[in-house]
Amino acid sequence: MLQTIKSCNNMMVSPHWMASQAGSEIMKSGGNAIEAMICSAAVISVVYPHMNSLGGDNFWLINTVDQKLIGIEATGFSSEKATIDFYNSIGLKQIPSRGDFAAITVPGVVSGWMKAYEYSLQKLNGTKSLQEILDPAIQIANSGFSVTSTLDKNLKIKKSELINLKEFANKYYSNEVIEGSVIKFPEMAETFKLLVKNGFDDFYRGETFKKIFSDLKKTNCILTEDDFKSFNSRFVEPIQLNLDDCKVYNLPPPTQGVASLLILGILNKLKQKCKSEFNFIHSIVEATKKSFILRDKYVTDPDYMKIDINDLINDDLFSNLANEIDYKKALEWPITSHKGDTVWLGSSDQFGNSVSFIQSIFWEFGSGVYLPETGITLQNRGASFSLNSESNNVLCPRRRPFHTIQPALAKFNDGRCLLYGTMGGDGQPQTQATIFLRYKELKQNLQDAINNPRWLLGKTWGDDVHNLRLEKRFDDKIISKLIEAGHQIQLVDDFDEIMGHAGAIIIDKNGNKEAGFDLRSDGIALGN
Repeated sequence: MLQTIKSCNNMMVSPHWMASQAGSEIMKSGGNAIEAMICSAAVISVVYPHMNSLGGDNFWLINTVDQKLIGIEATGFSSEKATIDFYNSIGLKQIPSRGDFAAITVPGVVSGWMKAYEYSLQKLNGTKSLQEILDPAIQIANSGFSVTSTLDKNLKIKKSELINLKEFANKYYSNEVIEGSVIKFPEMAETFKLLVKNGFDDFYRGETFKKIFSDLKKTNCILTEDDFKSFNSRFVEPIQLNLDDCKVYNLPPPTQGVASLLILGILNKLKQKCKSEFNFIHSIVEATKKSFILRDKYVTDPDYMKIDINDLINDDLFSNLANEIDYKKALEWPITSHKGDTVWLGSSDQFGNSVSFIQSIFWEFGSGVYLPETGITLQNRGASFSLNSESNNVLCPRRRPFHTIQPALAKFNDGRCLLYGTMGGDGQPQTQATIFLRYKELKQNLQDAINNPRWLLGKTWGDDVHNLRLEKRFDDKIISKLIEAGHQIQLVDDFDEIMGHAGAIIIDKNGNKEAGFDLRSDGIALGN
C-alpha cells in the first residue's frame, strides 16, 4: 500500500513538483489556498507548456472556511468574426486543430486568476501581492527548467503537426529541446512582470494586451481587440449530486461536469453489483458510455442549452440507465469522443479554504500559435465547435465552446471534504469516478486510489483511439472476462501517461489533510 502525504496545516498537489513547491511555499508563508493556486497555476504554465498556457482556460471550485462553495468559469468565447460563412469562404469544412484559424477563442486563464484573486482579497482576507504570487513563475521562466520526458515525448510525437508553424518551431524545434535539457521563457517572465506591475486586467486591456496584438496582427488569426476587451470570466453555481453519505459537486456547462455526476448517479444504483473487480470496471465503463451519449446530445454553452442541466441529475433517469447495463455484453462503441490536454491542481490552507482547479489549452500545445513577444501559446478549444448548423455545438460569434475539463469536489456528512480531478479529455469523468469510488466504497487511501491500475474508454490527450485501454497490471482473468463481454481491449504500459495525471486531497472536520499524487506525472503532494 502506498502511503498518502499528511499535514495538519497546508496541502498542495499538482502534476509538476515545481508547481507544488511554489504553491506550498505561498501557504507556508501565510497565504491562502487561492493565492497558492494562482502561484502554482502560473508556474505550471511555464514548466508544462504542452498541457497549458496563459492562452488557455480554467475552472475553479472553491470551498471557503465557512463552507460556502464558489464556482468560477473562465471559458474564453469565440471571436466576433467566427462564423460558418467565414470558414466556408476560405474553403474549410471543419475548424482546423492547428494554426491561425484554430485559435479562435479568447484566453480565459488570466481572467479566471483575476476573478479568484479579487474574491480572495474581498472575502478571504488575502494578503499576498501579485509580486509574491507570480515571482516563482518569473524566476523559473527566466532561469529555465529541465525538460520533462512528457514534454520531450509530445514535441516528438506532434512534430509533423507543429513544425510548419513558424514561431512555434522557432521556439521549440530550432534548438534541441529534449529530456534533461534546459529551456527558458524570458518572454513569459516579462509578461508576468507586466501583470505584477499593472494587474491581471492588463492581459485584456493594457500593455500585455498591446503586445499580444502586436503578434496577432502578423497572423491570420481572427481574434479581435474587442474580443479581448469584451471578455470576462464569471461566477457560476456548481451542480451537485446527493448520495447516501455525501454531496458531490462539479461545474455546469459548458463543462462536461454533468457527465461525472451522471456516472456516479448510475453507479450508485449498481452498488450491490460492483463487488467483483470485473463488475466494478464494467459498470464504470458502461455508465461512462450512457453518460457520454447524454453529454453529447445536450451539453453546450449554457446560453444555448435546450434543457435545464439539473434535469439530467435525476434519480429516475439514473435507475433507468442502470437497468439498461448488461453484465454479459458491452454496449457497442465508439461514438463522438473528445480529447484534451489539461492539468488538475488542488490546494488546502491552514485557514479552512480549499480549491479544486483545472487549467487547459485543449490539445497538446493547443493551436500551436505561439506569440513570441509574450510567450503565450493560444488554445484550440474552438476546434470543438461544429460547422454543421444542426450541431449542438455549432459555431457562432461570442459563443463558449464545449469543455471536457471540470474540477470535482465532494462534501461528506461527517465533515470530510474531498478535492479531486485529472487531465485527460474523455478520461476525466471516468477517472474521477474511479478515484472517488475506490476511496468511498472500496476504502482505498488516496495514493492507492490514484495509482492502482486504471483504464480509459475513448479519446484522451494526444491520442485518437476509441477502444478500452487497460494498464497491463490488471489480472489476466479480469482482462479475459472483459474481452468475453465484448470490450475491445488494448493493453498499455504499467503506469501509462495516457491514463492522465490525477490528484486528490481529503480534509477531515478537524482540518487534518491527506493527499495523493499520480506516479504517471512529474508531480508531488506537499504538506507543511
